[in-house]
Amino acid sequence: MPKIIPIRDLRDTTKISEMCNTSNEPIFVTKNGYGDMVVMSISVYEQELARADMYAKIMEGKAQADNGELVEGKTALSELRIKYAK
Repeated sequence: MPKIIPIRDLRDTTKISEMCNTSNEPIFVTKNGYGDMVVMSISVYEQELARADMYAKIMEGKAQADNGELVEGKTALSELRIKYAK
């Protein structure tokens, strides 16, 4: 369940830091009852960046497959062996 806090709670930075580091999800900050910003720990931020990068690579691969840019598995493995087996 996401945590939602009012913007005035940002004054207690120690509490916010503890909340971010004990929770593995972002904390949503509201202003006048509306969403205003998101606060998260660095580890959660890095996880979200990695997830976004992974999804982007999956979509890139799907686009390549849709365009017929495919390589047989044996060919791909042999090319990888040649490239990295030194």
